[in-house]
Amino acid sequence: MTQLSEGTSAPRAESRRVLLTVHTGRRDIVELARTSAARLTAAGIVVRVLADEADDLDIHDAEVVAADSTAAAGAEIVMVFGGDGTFLRAAELARYTDAALMGVNLGRVGFLAETEPEAVEETLLAIERCEYSVEERLALEVGVLDGSGSVVGGTWALNEVSVEKAQRSRVLDVVLAIDGRPLTSFGCDGVLCATPTGSTAYAFSAGGPVVWPDVEALLLVPSNAHALFARPLVTSPNSVLTVAVPADGNRSRVSADGRRMVEVPDGGRVDVRRADRPVRIARVHASTFGDRLVAKFGLPVRGFRDARHHAGPGHEIYTSHSVLSRDVVTGNGATDDVPAAEVTGAGSHDDA
Repeated sequence: MTQLSEGTSAPRAESRRVLLTVHTGRRDIVELARTSAARLTAAGIVVRVLADEADDLDIHDAEVVAADSTAAAGAEIVMVFGGDGTFLRAAELARYTDAALMGVNLGRVGFLAETEPEAVEETLLAIERCEYSVEERLALEVGVLDGSGSVVGGTWALNEVSVEKAQRSRVLDVVLAIDGRPLTSFGCDGVLCATPTGSTAYAFSAGGPVVWPDVEALLLVPSNAHALFARPLVTSPNSVLTVAVPADGNRSRVSADGRRMVEVPDGGRVDVRRADRPVRIARVHASTFGDRLVAKFGLPVRGFRDARHHAGPGHEIYTSHSVLSRDVVTGNGATDDVPAAEVTGAGSHDDA
C-alpha cells in the first residue's frame, strides 16, 4: 500500500514515477539523492522513496512505500544511489515489475551502475526527456530439491548462485550435471552458476571468464576444486545446470547474489536455469561494456610503449574514438621512436 507523506496531495494517475533506492549510510550519497529528487520533482516527475530510508532522506512531497515486491509497481525507473550491493537490493524490488534500473555508482567498482556522480545531471536530463534505452539482462531461476526430487525451496539471481559448503573446515563433495546428464564430480569450496552480467563479480574472482552482457549463456565456475578437470564452463542459455550433493557429504547451502540464502537438504540438489523474467537496466551513455572494463579495472589501452598517463590507469579511454586508431594510440600518428606503421600493426611483430 502506498502511503503519501504529510501534506502531499494524490498525484494524477498518468504521472511518471521514479523510485529512489539509496545507500543512506553516507552523507554525500544522501545529499546527491536529495538534489536529484528536487530536479525530478521540478520536471513534474513523482519521486518515490522506501519507508526504511524516508527519514534519512527527508525528501519533501515524496511518496513513501514499503520495501517489498510492490515498491516499484507503477514506477518507470528505479534510480540507485550506491554501489553494486545497493543495485542488487533495487533489483529485488523491481523484479516483478516493468521498472528499469538506473544506477549512480558511489561504491568502489560499480559494474552494474550506469553513471558516475559527475554525470548525474546528464542522467537526470535523459530521464526527464525519456532519452534512454533499456537492456534486458538474463537472470537465473533456482530450484532446491531433496533426495526424492521434490522441490523444497527456490530463489533467483541477477549475478550468480553459489552452492557452497556450510562448514568451512570440510570439503564439499559435488556432482555436476548439464541438462540432466552427469558431467564430473570433485571436492571443492563451492560451485558458482553465473549470468554474463555476473561474470565480472564473484565468478570473475573465482577464475571465470568475462562475458559481454549481451551474450546469452550460463556460466559454471568451480571454486577451489580438488580436481584436474575443474575448468569454468559456458553453456547454452537454455541449459539446466545441476549441482548435486551426496547424502554422506558436507552440508551445503545456496547463496543468491550474496543476499538470499536457501539450505540444501542432505542428498539434495540445486537446479539452475534461465529465469522467465529478465532484469531491465536503463542506459543513457554511449560507452560500451568494453569501455567500462577499461575504466573499472584500469586497463592500459595505449600500448606498453605509451602506457604512462598523467591521470593514471583507466583514464586513457576515449569513448568517441577507437583505441586502435593511430591518432588515439600515439596522439600524432607515431611515437617518438617507433614508426606509425609499426605502432598500428602494419608488418609489425610487436602487435601483442
